Amino acid sequence: MKTQTIIGALLTVFLVSCKKEIKKQPVDFLEGPWRASLTVQDNEKLPFLFEVMEDETLKIFNAEEVIDVDEVRINGDSIKINFPVFEGYIAAKFVDSVTISGNFIKESLDRIVPFEAKYGAQDRFAITNKTTYDLTGNWETVFSENNEEDRYIAKGIFKQNGNVVSGTFRTTTGDYRYLEGVLNNDELQLSTFDGAHAFLFTAKVTDSTIQGNFYSGNHWKEPFIAKRNENYELPSEESLTFLKEGYDKFAFNFSDTNGNKVSLEDERFKNKVVIAQIMGTWCPNCMDETKYYVEYYNQNKDKDVAFVALAFEYAKTEEKAFKAIDRLTQKLNVTYPVLLAQYGTSDKKKAQEKLPMLNHVLSYPTTIFIDKKGQVRKIHTGFNGPATGQKYLDFKRDFESFIDQLLKE
Repeated sequence: MKTQTIIGALLTVFLVSCKKEIKKQPVDFLEGPWRASLTVQDNEKLPFLFEVMEDETLKIFNAEEVIDVDEVRINGDSIKINFPVFEGYIAAKFVDSVTISGNFIKESLDRIVPFEAKYGAQDRFAITNKTTYDLTGNWETVFSENNEEDRYIAKGIFKQNGNVVSGTFRTTTGDYRYLEGVLNNDELQLSTFDGAHAFLFTAKVTDSTIQGNFYSGNHWKEPFIAKRNENYELPSEESLTFLKEGYDKFAFNFSDTNGNKVSLEDERFKNKVVIAQIMGTWCPNCMDETKYYVEYYNQNKDKDVAFVALAFEYAKTEEKAFKAIDRLTQKLNVTYPVLLAQYGTSDKKKAQEKLPMLNHVLSYPTTIFIDKKGQVRKIHTGFNGPATGQKYLDFKRDFESFIDQLLKE
C-alpha cells in the first residue's frame, strides 16, 4: 500500500509538472488598427478605435483626441488593459489572433460592460448612405425633457465633413468630451470612450432637429432633443454656485496622501491667490482641467498663486481612494496638494455636506477663486475642455486674466 501511495504521489507530481510545461505562451497582440465595441442598453453597440503599437502599448482615438495606454498585461490568452488615471479596466481573452472578448469593468461602481475587439477594422461606424443634412453649427438641447428630476439643458457643437460628424455637448456642469461618428441619410451615431466614460448617441435628424437617445455604459439611457440655434448660450458658469448667506469664506480641513491635515489657514496659502478645485480622479472633465492647471502652475510657480484640489472619490475604501489620488498625481505630474475630501460615494449632496458654505456642489469639477485676503471672488462651475474648441480657449484666457487681476491687488 505504501508503494502504491508513493507511486500515486509521484504520478501526481509528474502530471502537475507536465501541466506547467505546457502552459500557454502569451498570444501576440497584433500591431496595427483594432475596432472595439461595448454592448450597452437595447443591445446597442458603442464602438471605438485603437491602435496597437510595436511595444504593445495602445493609442485610443476619439476625433482629435489620442489617449496613450501603457498598462497592458498579457498572460497566456488573457489580457488586461488599465487606462491612464482612471480606475476602469478591460479584462478579456484572445478568442483567436484577431478577436478579443471580455468586459470593461469599474469595480467601485460594480459596473461590467461586455467588450469585444476585432483586428484590422478602421471605421468607427460604417458609412452606408449619403446624407443631404449638415449638422455643422450650434444646437439648443434638452435631455430627459419630460422628466423633471433628470431634465437638464445642453448646447450641441458639431462640425461635419461628408458623412463624418464630430463635436460635443456642453452642459452646465461640463462637456461630453470628444464625440465622433457618422450621419447616414437621417440616422446619426456618435460615440466616445476614454477609459472612464463610454457614451453613445443615436438619433434621427432633420434640417432643424436632432432627436434620439443617449447611452452611458449599460447603466443609463435617456432621451434628448436638439434644435438648431446658432445664437444659443448656456447660463454663465459663474452664476450657478455661490456662498450661502451667513458665510463669507470658503474653508476645508482634509488629509493629503501622507495623512497630513491641510486647510486654508496653513502657511503655504498665506497672502496668496488660491485656486481650490473640487474634483474626482474618476472624472474626465476633472482630468482635462487638472492638465491645464498643472501647466499653468508650472509656468507661474514664481508668483503668489497656490493650487489645492479636493477629491471626492467613489472608491469603496480610504486606501483605494488614496491610491487613485496617487495614480492621478503621478500620471499628470501634479505637484500641488490633492486632498481626500470624501470616499465611498461621489454623490453631490454628500459633497455639499462637507462644504456647507456652498449653496450646492452642482458639478465635478468646480473651481473657487480666493484672493490674498481669503475672500471668495468667483466660483466657476464645470469645465469647458479641449473638445469644446473656442470655449476652451476662452476659458483659459479668462482664467489667466482674472488671476493676473487678483495678483495685482
